[in-house]
Amino acid sequence: MKLTLFGAANEVTGSCNLIEGPGTRILIDCGMFQGSGKSDARNRIPARLDARTIDAVLLTHGHLDHCGRLPLLLKSGFKGPIYATEGSVEIAKIILADAVGIQQADISRENRKRARAGLSNLKPLFNEKDVRRVIDSFRPVLYNRPVKLNDFVTANFVEAGHILGSSCIELTTTFGGRQLKTVFSGDLGQFDIPIMLNPERIDSADVVVMESTYGDRDHRCLQDTLIELKNIVVDAIQNSSKVLIPSFAIGRSQVILYHLAELFRIGALPPIPIYLDSPMASAASRTYINYANALRPEVSELIDSGQLRKDLATLVICETGEQSQALNAVSGPCIIIAGAGMCNAGRILHHLKHNLWKEECHVVIVGYQAKTSLGRELLDGAPTVKIAGDTICVKAKVSALGGLSAHAGQSDLLRWLEPMTHCMPRVILNHGESHSSRMLSQQIETRFGIEAEIPRLADTLVLQKEKRCYTFPVSAAASGE
Repeated sequence: MKLTLFGAANEVTGSCNLIEGPGTRILIDCGMFQGSGKSDARNRIPARLDARTIDAVLLTHGHLDHCGRLPLLLKSGFKGPIYATEGSVEIAKIILADAVGIQQADISRENRKRARAGLSNLKPLFNEKDVRRVIDSFRPVLYNRPVKLNDFVTANFVEAGHILGSSCIELTTTFGGRQLKTVFSGDLGQFDIPIMLNPERIDSADVVVMESTYGDRDHRCLQDTLIELKNIVVDAIQNSSKVLIPSFAIGRSQVILYHLAELFRIGALPPIPIYLDSPMASAASRTYINYANALRPEVSELIDSGQLRKDLATLVICETGEQSQALNAVSGPCIIIAGAGMCNAGRILHHLKHNLWKEECHVVIVGYQAKTSLGRELLDGAPTVKIAGDTICVKAKVSALGGLSAHAGQSDLLRWLEPMTHCMPRVILNHGESHSSRMLSQQIETRFGIEAEIPRLADTLVLQKEKRCYTFPVSAAASGE
C-alpha cells in the first residue's frame, strides 16, 4: 500500500490523501486550499492524481477544505462513488452551493477590473452543474456499518465529534493474505463539550493518519471563554456598539448561538439583537435541527421542546444582500455573526469595512486563521488592512476566543490516539502548520514512544507492517505538475 498527500501537508487546508494498492486507488477527502490569494492556482487537480483511475472517494466531513475540490475531481474524469455519512452529505451540499455563489461574485468583480485593463475574462473553478454531478455521486453511509469498496478494501465510518456528520475512517485493506488497518482521523472535535458527541474510541490500527491543527497547544477552557464572551457583550451594551463575529457557517455559528442562548436563559446577559448574516449558516442550522438525534441528548431535548428557539427570540436571520447591507444603519448594541470564518470572503468583509475603524466596535475571532488570511492579520495586530481594494484603519477591539474551536487541542488529540498506541502504529501527521505538527510529534514520542512522521506535499509513503519505507517524489510532482 502507498499513501500520497495531495494537500494539507505542513498546512491546514486542502486535505486530499490517495491510498493505492494492487488494482485499487482510493481518495480520502478532496478539499480546497484556502486563506491565500494563490489558492485558485493550487486548487487544480494534479495530473499525477489521475482522477480517471480513482475507484472511490471517502469523505470525512463536509467542510470546504475537505470537499471543495470534488467538482474539479469529476471534471478531471473521476466517475466513481463518493461515500460519506448522511450528515456530511447534507453539509457538503450547502458548502459547495455556497462556494459556487462566492466564486461567481468574485469572478464577476475581477472580470470588471480585467475588462477595464483590456484582459480576457476568468472562469470560476466550477459551477452549479458541476456541484449537481457531485451530489449525484454521493452514497450515504451509516456510522459503524462497514462498507465493502471492493474485494480488497473495506471502510468503516466512526464519530469524529468535529461537526455534524464528521467521521474518522477505518480503512482495512487485504492483499496477498496480509491485512493492514489505516485510520484517518479527519478533523477531530474536542472531548466533553456541548452539542457534538465525543470522538469515538478506536482500539487498534497499523497506520494512523492524524490531523494536527492545534497540535502545539490546548484551547482555553470553555468556562473562561464564555466569561470573556459575556464581558465583551456587556461592554458593547454599555457603549451601544456592535460585536462582529466572523464565523465558520458550519459548526461554529451553531455553537455560538447555543452559548448565547444559554447566557440569555440563565440571566448572565440581557437578550440583545443577534443577526445571523449568513444564508449558509442559516441552512446549516436547519440541518442541525433536522439531525438533532445525532447531537448530545441535552441539545436534542432543547431543540425538540422549543426552548432553544425561545431563548433565541431576538435572533434575526438575514437571507438577502439587502438585509445584510441594512445592518449598516442598525445601531448597537447588537451581535452580527457572518461568514467567512477567516475573513477571506463573504458578508463579514462588508461589516469589517464599515466598522473596523470604530474604537467602540468589537471583533471576536472564534476559529483557526490560516497564514495570509485577513483574520490572521487582525489577530497579529495589523494597524491597517486591505478590504476590496480599500485601506481600512483598525481601531476596533480584536479578541480571540479559542475555547470555541471545533478542533481538538493537543491533549484531546493525544487522548484520541492513546487507545491505539498499544499496537505501536505508524503515525503520520497532516492538516497542521509545521510548528503544530512538530510539537505534536514530540508529545507523541514522549508519551507513547512513537516517532510520528510529517510528510511534505506530494510525498509518497509506502505502508507495510514489517518495515517502514519512505520515498520522495521528483520536484515536479511536489509542485503539483
